[in-house]
Amino acid sequence: MNPLIVFFVATLLLKTVTQLLLDWVNLRHLSLHEGKVPKAFKSFITNREYDRSVSYTKAKTHFGMCELVYDSIILAIVVLSGLLPWLYYGFTSRLGMSLWGQSAVLCIIMLALSVPSLPFEWYSQFRLEERFGFNKSTFQLWISDKIKGMVLGVVIAYPLLCAFLYFFQTFEQTWWIWAFVAFFSVQLLMMLLYPRLILPLFNKLAPLEKGALRKRLLALAKRTGFKTANIEVMDGSKRSSHSNAFFTGFGKFRHIVLYDTLMEQLEDDEVEAVLAHEIGHYKKGHIPKMLFLSALLTFLGFAGIGWLVTQAWFFHSLGFSVASGMVPALLLFSLLIGLITFWLKPFTNAWSRKHEYEADAFARNAVGNNPEPLITSLRKLHQKNLSNLTPHPLYSQFYYSHPTLLEREASLNEQA
Repeated sequence: MNPLIVFFVATLLLKTVTQLLLDWVNLRHLSLHEGKVPKAFKSFITNREYDRSVSYTKAKTHFGMCELVYDSIILAIVVLSGLLPWLYYGFTSRLGMSLWGQSAVLCIIMLALSVPSLPFEWYSQFRLEERFGFNKSTFQLWISDKIKGMVLGVVIAYPLLCAFLYFFQTFEQTWWIWAFVAFFSVQLLMMLLYPRLILPLFNKLAPLEKGALRKRLLALAKRTGFKTANIEVMDGSKRSSHSNAFFTGFGKFRHIVLYDTLMEQLEDDEVEAVLAHEIGHYKKGHIPKMLFLSALLTFLGFAGIGWLVTQAWFFHSLGFSVASGMVPALLLFSLLIGLITFWLKPFTNAWSRKHEYEADAFARNAVGNNPEPLITSLRKLHQKNLSNLTPHPLYSQFYYSHPTLLEREASLNEQA
């Protein structure tokens, strides 16, 4: 049998089985606490709320396991059945081998391959999230989001793919370096444009209203040396009752965005602590550090594509003609790279958790070396979002980009 096919099947099975085992271990661990609130949480969560969080975690995990098996089967069919070469050569015969035609071929195929996941996305939103009271979206809004996302993806991806093909045709040996520069430049540009041009296509953003909270948050920004263009509130409640806050952009273009649901669920001192945490990410240099990691991994990815384009066995093994070119290589790489990057999750998440501890420490110091506002805000967010309070340590170390609630509380109290 073809060595590449054997490698693909083996890595796909290993990844799928590993994920299923992690889910199973996490469910078993959760069952140990089912029906009784752990002592550490009794002060802020009722039996009913804890039971709902357990039920929500179990429902999401079972659903995720089914989706995982489904996605693995679809990927195996797409790669092993000859569907990709059939699609590629079929669209190429109509759109041609020109720079514009090949870019269109890749966009069309990638859009087509996203269709099988739509039923699971619909079920997650309108059945699972609905059952636990989180869904606030309508079917019309969901369809609108999908269409907007599709159009936006094509508007961004199509000219970028044209640039890739131009580099490929012009710089035979170094095209992938120029492609990386173009890709990463667009990524940085999107960070600047996202809060002003992209996010408003999906949500309404409004400056935080004048009042005691705004004055408090601006005083925090001044006290911590954080110059921000604005603090904005997003209408996240029109899609979900989940709450969040995030930081976007960099330099003078940075923005802090707070969900309206977050404003409803937290007291002023708790919102201040959450904002201080987000400022902490900036002050500790986490954004450029993560950008550097992203740039490094992206560079290695393009180097891999640059090498694969020259390997006849790679195309031949997966049903393409020997001289298939860059578009099939990009297509195959985008489908297969997840089998490799999955194993990097524990390492990247460990780095992310380190950043979260540092941002927590910064937030504690920024509000008078007092850990309580951040602790109470974290408790409320875990409570309102029905977060899993007792994940298995192996599961959280593999998947969690944030420390668990108990880990964060222990760190905050110890450092205080």
